[in-house]
Amino acid sequence: MKSKWLAPILPYLAVWAGLFVFKNAWVTLLGFHLAILLALTFLRPSLPLNIFFKTTKRRHIFLSIILCATSGLGLYLLRDVFGIAPDLQEQLAAIGLNASTWFWFIAYFTLANPFFEEYFWRGVLGSDAEPFHIGDLVYAGYHIMVVWNKTHPFSMVFMVLVLTLAGWFLRQLYRRDKSLLAPVLGHMVADFSILLAVYFMAS
Repeated sequence: MKSKWLAPILPYLAVWAGLFVFKNAWVTLLGFHLAILLALTFLRPSLPLNIFFKTTKRRHIFLSIILCATSGLGLYLLRDVFGIAPDLQEQLAAIGLNASTWFWFIAYFTLANPFFEEYFWRGVLGSDAEPFHIGDLVYAGYHIMVVWNKTHPFSMVFMVLVLTLAGWFLRQLYRRDKSLLAPVLGHMVADFSILLAVYFMAS
């Protein structure tokens, strides 16, 4: 496989362009997914798509879902601690997230995004190392652009640390099971709970 550590550049650029140039949530998300597909085309990984559906230990699925479900709940309950921007609703509306688009955005994000991210970050770019790996941090890093100006800077640092830990955890599930089923299901729950929390905070 060609140098895989150049691959994250495209998704990072897509998120930057979507949020700061086009200023549109849909452009950001679809551009992010297109960038991942382009990176995969360049890398030509041999990882089969049935890696999503290989059997895995039930306790790993349960653990992944339960831990990831705390993401949105924690964000909502600690919203004052995190210093969420008072104009969050206006900022989200400015990138196209409003009453008419929220449902479809949450649905697509929840059902599609985990497959793109887990195949890319854990399946293709992931490491078999048990300790923390630089890839865990690279996965977490692009989220800074997503929350830019929407929360306190210290909260952004905390978020990167938590997401680095989450990346490590999901990578360990894949490392042990050689299946992306548990990581994808956990990622789905995390995405849904976080977007739901953001929706209620912005309402």
